[in-house]
Amino acid sequence: METNRGSWGSKTAFILVAAGSAVGLGNIWRFPYQAGINGGAAFVLIYIVAAFVLGLTVFLAEAAIGRATGKNPVCALRALKPNTRWHWFGAMGVVICTMVLSYYGVIAGWTLGYAAKAVGGEFSRPMDQQLVAKMFTDFASNPGLMLLLFFAFILITVLVVSRGVQGGIEKLAKMLMPLLFLLLVLMVLRAVTLEGSSKGLAFYLNPDFSKLNAAAVMSAISQAFFSTSVGVGIMLTYGSYLRRSNRLVSCGMWIIGLDTLVAVIAGLIIFPTLFTVPGMTPAQGPELVFVVLPVVFSKIPLGALFGAMFFLLVVIAALTSTISLLEVGVSYLVDYRQWTRRKATWLLGGLVALLGIPSVLSQGGSKFFSRLPVIGMSFLDTMDKIFGAYGYTFGALFIAVFVGFVWKPKAAIAEIEQEGYRFRLKKVWAFTLRWIATPLILVMLVSSFF
Repeated sequence: METNRGSWGSKTAFILVAAGSAVGLGNIWRFPYQAGINGGAAFVLIYIVAAFVLGLTVFLAEAAIGRATGKNPVCALRALKPNTRWHWFGAMGVVICTMVLSYYGVIAGWTLGYAAKAVGGEFSRPMDQQLVAKMFTDFASNPGLMLLLFFAFILITVLVVSRGVQGGIEKLAKMLMPLLFLLLVLMVLRAVTLEGSSKGLAFYLNPDFSKLNAAAVMSAISQAFFSTSVGVGIMLTYGSYLRRSNRLVSCGMWIIGLDTLVAVIAGLIIFPTLFTVPGMTPAQGPELVFVVLPVVFSKIPLGALFGAMFFLLVVIAALTSTISLLEVGVSYLVDYRQWTRRKATWLLGGLVALLGIPSVLSQGGSKFFSRLPVIGMSFLDTMDKIFGAYGYTFGALFIAVFVGFVWKPKAAIAEIEQEGYRFRLKKVWAFTLRWIATPLILVMLVSSFF
């Protein structure tokens, strides 16, 4: 029976929901192009190590705070360190998640639109990159259509979150996550059997460490943090709904493992497919999903079906992430402001819809928002830089510092070891959190400014 605040029905439910939060556009969109521009397999190896060593370390710290207090980020930090200002950092996490959702929902809307295009057979006709680039420009610069898709995605997110922890978020995750993995398996089987796919597999799976430099290593570490959703209160909030009988370490291993698996499989889909079409290179950058892949789909056997499956996959990944971003703010309003879940969800969803309008118009719908004066970037890119790059990194640094030096690893370990569980690597974890994760995140934060 769910409490007024909410709780997960089982350990499996928590793993599916938290993995769904981590599995997003970062895995299917951002990871492949980062691997493409940073040398392929060598980048992937660094990413996997960073995800398990650093991502898991910060995950345990953040989830321990949530489960120990059973509260949202603001109330959790106030409970652990009363009469201090540490709860301000919890409020920062709520703001970051809300602001990220306001532009992430725009990109999620693009995936919804492209899924409709793919299902409608848009990619079944022969196309070249110039034609698809124009198609995307016309698509993204259509303010009416973009507002419709953005509002639709936010509405779906609100409807799910408003139904509660078990009745909405958990129920949807139990349906969507198995479907996501089924689509991944089917698409991998199709990708690796395409003629010429072996070149893509060789690029992706044979590491060339000569292409690794400091920037590529930092990109891999940054991607690991960005992908695993740690540092901004999502895992703290989800951890607050977790029973003490559930083992945080095994949950974390499963969540990081599933998240990493999706990213790696996305590469197994994209690179073998990409190399089957002459002239396509893996270093295409952010336009890889919306400009390059539609060209590929138009040129391969059963490409229309392949494209429809791919964009449905991306829609599912985006939705599981938008739900988690909204839940952080809703949790705060329910706990701290004592609002009903329905009221909190609809009002916060409405605020996100208003905040997202400049990002919607920043791809050509408005000259001002498409290139901000002085800054020289679009409003969406500026938001991503401030709240995505800086916000996530600063959030991860805060969690590492708070648990490593303020709340102290001993208190977190006591929470991790609830109900007789023995955390065998607790000394290694504490050392990694304090003296490896914290300095590395600080370096990432500083380097991101340059």
